[in-house]
Amino acid sequence: MTDIFISPLQNSKEYKDIINSIEGNKGTVLVNGLLQAQKPNIVYSIFSDLKKQILYVTNTDLEAKKVYEDLCFYMKDKVDYLSSQDIYFYHLDAKDRKEEANKLKTLLKLINNESTIIVTSAEAILKKYIPKQVLKENIFTYKIGDVIDLDKLAEKLVTLGYERVSKIEGFGQFSIRGGIIDIFSLEYSDPIRIELFDDEIESIRTFDVFSQKSIKKIKKCTITPSREFIYPENIEEAVDRIKNDTTKLTDSDTFKNIDNIASKTYFQGIENYIDYIYPEENKSIFTYLKDDAVVFISDVSRLKDRCENYINEFKDNYKLNLERGLALKQQGKLLYHYSDLEYVIEDKKIILNMILPKSINEFNVKSIVNFECSEIPAFNAKMDVLAEELERLKYNGHKVVLATNTYDRAKKLNKELLDLGVETILSKKRDIEIQSSQVVIVPGNISSGFQYKSIKFDVITDNEMIGVHKRVKTKSKKFNKGQKIETFLDLNIGDYVVHENSGVGRYTGIDQLTVNGVKKDYMKVVYQGGDNLYVPIDQMDKIQKYIGSDAEKVKLNKLGSSEWSKAKAKVKKEIEEMTKDLVELYAKREKVKGYKFSKDTPWQAEFESLFPYQETDDQLKAIEETKKDMQSSKVMDRLICGDVGYGKTEVAIRAIFKACMEQKQVAVLVPTTILAQQHYNTFRERFENYPIRVEVLSRFKTPKQQKQIIEDARKGLVDVIIGTHRIVSKDIELPNLGLVVIDEEQRFGVKHKEALKKIKSTVDVLTLSATPIPRTLHMSLSGIRDMSVIEEPPQERHPVITYVVEGKESIIQDEIEREISRGGQVFFVYNRVEKIDEMASMIQRLVPDAKVAVGHGRMTGKELENIILGFLNKEYNVLVCTTIIETGMDISNANTMIVYDADKMGLAQLYQLRGRVGRSNRQGYAYFMYEKDKILSEVAEKRLKAIKEFTEFGSGFKIAMRDLEIRGAGNILGPQQHGHMAVIGYDLYVKMLNDAIRKVKGEVVKEEVDTEVDLPVNAYIPDTYIDDELIKIEMYKKIASIENEEDMADIREELEDRFSDIPKSVDTLISIAYIKTLCKKLNIEKIRMLKDEVILAPITRYQTKEKNGYKIIEELQGLLEGMCNNIK
Repeated sequence: MTDIFISPLQNSKEYKDIINSIEGNKGTVLVNGLLQAQKPNIVYSIFSDLKKQILYVTNTDLEAKKVYEDLCFYMKDKVDYLSSQDIYFYHLDAKDRKEEANKLKTLLKLINNESTIIVTSAEAILKKYIPKQVLKENIFTYKIGDVIDLDKLAEKLVTLGYERVSKIEGFGQFSIRGGIIDIFSLEYSDPIRIELFDDEIESIRTFDVFSQKSIKKIKKCTITPSREFIYPENIEEAVDRIKNDTTKLTDSDTFKNIDNIASKTYFQGIENYIDYIYPEENKSIFTYLKDDAVVFISDVSRLKDRCENYINEFKDNYKLNLERGLALKQQGKLLYHYSDLEYVIEDKKIILNMILPKSINEFNVKSIVNFECSEIPAFNAKMDVLAEELERLKYNGHKVVLATNTYDRAKKLNKELLDLGVETILSKKRDIEIQSSQVVIVPGNISSGFQYKSIKFDVITDNEMIGVHKRVKTKSKKFNKGQKIETFLDLNIGDYVVHENSGVGRYTGIDQLTVNGVKKDYMKVVYQGGDNLYVPIDQMDKIQKYIGSDAEKVKLNKLGSSEWSKAKAKVKKEIEEMTKDLVELYAKREKVKGYKFSKDTPWQAEFESLFPYQETDDQLKAIEETKKDMQSSKVMDRLICGDVGYGKTEVAIRAIFKACMEQKQVAVLVPTTILAQQHYNTFRERFENYPIRVEVLSRFKTPKQQKQIIEDARKGLVDVIIGTHRIVSKDIELPNLGLVVIDEEQRFGVKHKEALKKIKSTVDVLTLSATPIPRTLHMSLSGIRDMSVIEEPPQERHPVITYVVEGKESIIQDEIEREISRGGQVFFVYNRVEKIDEMASMIQRLVPDAKVAVGHGRMTGKELENIILGFLNKEYNVLVCTTIIETGMDISNANTMIVYDADKMGLAQLYQLRGRVGRSNRQGYAYFMYEKDKILSEVAEKRLKAIKEFTEFGSGFKIAMRDLEIRGAGNILGPQQHGHMAVIGYDLYVKMLNDAIRKVKGEVVKEEVDTEVDLPVNAYIPDTYIDDELIKIEMYKKIASIENEEDMADIREELEDRFSDIPKSVDTLISIAYIKTLCKKLNIEKIRMLKDEVILAPITRYQTKEKNGYKIIEELQGLLEGMCNNIK
């Protein structure tokens, strides 16, 4: 297949020299003159011509990521990125395993001899890897029909580093339930489910982690190690070798590691003992390559310096830890030396690159190739200059490729150039030929353009044409939203629950009781004064986990008293009043005529194409809805919700641009001066090439400047004015106000909100809120409030690497020093205001070079703002603060966060904090620290375990989101409604809200019949079928929420899929749940048996001949279905 980006290279003598040299085994080639952007281009060409494995070595991780992005465009999935991780000597309790997984995946690809390009960095080629042979011997394949010994399999999986759990949430876990084995192996993007018949494999299929349902059947599956380190069969010698190197200085953590090694237990940092465990083998990455692989070194003159610096950094760190007793003698050799490289690479073919010709001693250079290349000048969106240059190139017989970010942009460019008289060829695909003096426009995502002089071949990208390089979006897996039966219950013993009729109690577990010879499971709930309520499992939908803002201060209700019904009635009344107000307001606004904006201008499309990221689908939808509101004649009042960093600002920017295009003025209201400043910078940058004047009113402007801005705004000279509530004050006049943007409305005071309400009645308003809100609430409010929700996270910049460690001074010192030496900044989160200054002085003592600042909520607003601005402007590099940084700040240079006493915080908080770092193109790190208390309370133990699992497997993510969302719900509905939510719990609140909305809109709300089924038949889930109580409750909940035949079929399918064949008692349980929904339609309140009569009170009764309980159910189901069909 021809590819326009590389086909012209076939005419290049220099390129042919490289190919011949590789093919003729002529040894090392030195290439001079290639630009940074040409190297991936040449490598891709070599790969498509020779189909050989290529190891592409760059100097830094950052450069590797860029090269990787370019190659991803050229060759989609035939390229991998091998990252390098820092070496830690201290004890890590947990760290997230994404990186490790990607690394292992890459090594496995190499073992399978796949032809790929591996992009890596200098650090990574100096590392030692598990010997290739060891990894190879630990890959197992299973196919249908194989015989398996379950105990042996479980043992094997543990040896390979898998962890046994009751339900899989992330890779590296497995679970065994009866004859069903679930394994999340690295080879697949979804976990695998193996079902046995006796001891033979009957079926193998992949399944979805979130819904736990099967996706597709496969014939065989490969199980790979789950860690990049594997213990050998025999470990004693290794343990002796390590023990011999311990001294009296050796720290207790190291002895703990030795015990772990002796018992073959995996822990974070095991790879540091690789030389003790595998002393003889060659452990370099080069052993993984095929014999005829090509090693491409991006810049050999800098490689040497980079390697030596890295080795020296490592040595310093090693010596320091040797003194602390955390490192052992042999560990000083964890890296290869630069001088080892030639020996390690063995006789692979090497291509070396230099920008400028210099002599090289380390590598035995056999031939030299010199390219003549030049960079492409920047055209800064000046089309006439570009057209002129293209005409010149055409005249000189060049082949020119114009690579644009998107196909839409290619079409636009094509039209513009035609208007200027330049003939071009527009192509959607890359597989076309290009002739001399042709200009071809094709979509292509490359970081920058280049020119090969000798073959007159130029590639010009959007980066040069308009100054924007859009990163390609990797398709993220969409979570399938709106599952019919959302089971998110997560009930633990001791949790508070709300029973619709009896109020708030405490759940203490499932009891199995036999009443009148019939076995049933009951949920036991304890109320005030120790009264017990046994709730039959089939009435489970009456019970919800209590989710309020403060679960610590919950008051239990008393059974049989009227306080609960009174509380419920009060809340109901208030919800109805609020709904009525909202609906009236909504109706009133519908009638008010506002300014009707016209359709988008061509400038709008151009402006939007300059956005440097790929928009997410949710973002595009929000933009679409906002524009539609602006173009209608009613007054816009739209709310946009989404987590910090999900791209709400861009939605606002596009609306503002639209308003400015029609000579309207825009006011942007923000709660804090800092946000005003940040928006000002963002807007200035985005509106740079357009005649739009942006000003900010804040206390950082002198009174004279402020007066001038206000004066200009009154004359209509200012297009966009940003500020805090000051903008709403009387002295500010905006004669052509067309749009108001309000950021984080929930943080304005009541007084200002009144002023905002006045504005809202006449002018288009767009409100942004940074709290995610629950989907259910969004659905309920959608009829009475225009909202757009952005749920889809933006493309991962680089996932933050998370560690869980003990809060030792040495660790704090190392991490702060590491970040400062990178030129970055550190957030140190410490939540106790009284001791925060002590903490800051400790940090100053540990890291004397650090510039430490302290910020907390008890400072005055001004003090705090000055500190944070100082941090933004890099006057400080460590900010010790309480969790105030949760609120919307974006500091892109802060890439390390240390959270002290993380075990005292909730997952939701940690999740939000973690999102504050790694906001730029640099790697972010988060350290969750806990104090090593001799007696960790049971609660703290549990929390720590939760944090570890959250870090390693992403477990509990849904719970964290749920917590955040409930908080968000309170923000949107206001404090008073939030109070009600706390009284009756969130789920019940939403139920009442929906009823109230229907009532106000004049729909009939009929009380639902609650059917009781009392028949002599066992209906429950036995422990032998599902023994994990949490999962059992989840399934009970799903069964209780069956609404029709389709649901019933879904549930049966899921049960069979996850737990194999359904026992009789479970089947009956499902039928009864279905029977109840039929009864609701028929208004039947109770079903019971009297001798041989089945009574359907209050409607009818019938005689039955059946004696067997299961048969009675079948007969009843058929009968009820018939009755339902008659009423239709």
